[in-house]
Amino acid sequence: MWKDRHFYLVLLTGLSFGLLGVALAALGNPENSGICISCFLENTAGSLGLHDNERMQYLRPELAGFVLGAMVSALVFREFCSRGGSVPMTRFFAGFFLIVGCAVFIGCPIKLFLRMTAGDLTTLAGLAGLVGGVWVGLHSLAKGVQPGVSKIVRGGSGWWVPLFFVLLMIWVFLPPGFLREAQSGGGAEHAPAWISLGAGLLLGALAQRSRFCITGSLRDTLLMGHRSPLIYGLALFVFGAVAGNLIFGRFEPGFHGQPGAHLDYLWSFFGMALVGWVSVIFGGCPFRQLVKAGEGDADAGMVVLGMLVAGGLAQTWGITATAAGVPLPGKMAVLAGFAFVFMISLVLRERAV
Repeated sequence: MWKDRHFYLVLLTGLSFGLLGVALAALGNPENSGICISCFLENTAGSLGLHDNERMQYLRPELAGFVLGAMVSALVFREFCSRGGSVPMTRFFAGFFLIVGCAVFIGCPIKLFLRMTAGDLTTLAGLAGLVGGVWVGLHSLAKGVQPGVSKIVRGGSGWWVPLFFVLLMIWVFLPPGFLREAQSGGGAEHAPAWISLGAGLLLGALAQRSRFCITGSLRDTLLMGHRSPLIYGLALFVFGAVAGNLIFGRFEPGFHGQPGAHLDYLWSFFGMALVGWVSVIFGGCPFRQLVKAGEGDADAGMVVLGMLVAGGLAQTWGITATAAGVPLPGKMAVLAGFAFVFMISLVLRERAV
């Protein structure tokens, strides 16, 4: 492993995530949210008019950067392949419930580690839930649960999601009249657009080459222990983020008064458990789904579309947790998510047999 160039690419990717995650927050993104896929999707959904929360509306350039960075990397290294056809609608709802779990926890797995490395100890419940969800997902796979294998498809299906994000990137700098932008709240807090886009492009390209993924790191560690390269990438992620937070004076350990956090530990556990379980079955966390969509994977593209719709409905239906706690619709949505993943595990297992 130590002689493999891919291993050092994983290390570089993990370190870049940690440093840039903190730097983007220091440059204007919400505190402890330098990178948060679910938050960015909720902001982007709001900017496109998919919800009316005026404090959560901003077309996040990082999202376009992640997808297009992965696309360019895949094209350069001849790994772009238009593929799909594996239970697309099931993947759409899988994407929906990925964001439900994140909305209840307040953040995706990347933000979980960014919050934790800034001293937010409330994330420990979410981390336990994420590891537990990954463990359950692994057992589901061992029992024969498989959503199927994507196949090469005609018609250029794999191009549609990357082209959609090309359009979003253009709108970042040439906004049409219907685009909405928050004047206060989390949506109004953002780093300069060019810096956000550049960071997104770099991280998208690195992740495409290294296959770096938070839930993938936990999955491989449970399977391979210290022989997994991804766990070392995750370790450098943590190291870089802790160092960055110390440098910028943002490391404040404690349970109370943490930005973008609540004290409903049980629901933090359940929210991240749902994310871990769904991510393992469908091949990656929300960030990994964006990267795979950039590689031409139309199945991952369906997950991304499900996540974008959920980003709007999580706000409209009152699913998203706040500092006051997890609302009843959020708790019901998480339970519905567990019912969903349990049922599809039964169905997909039967098909495998």
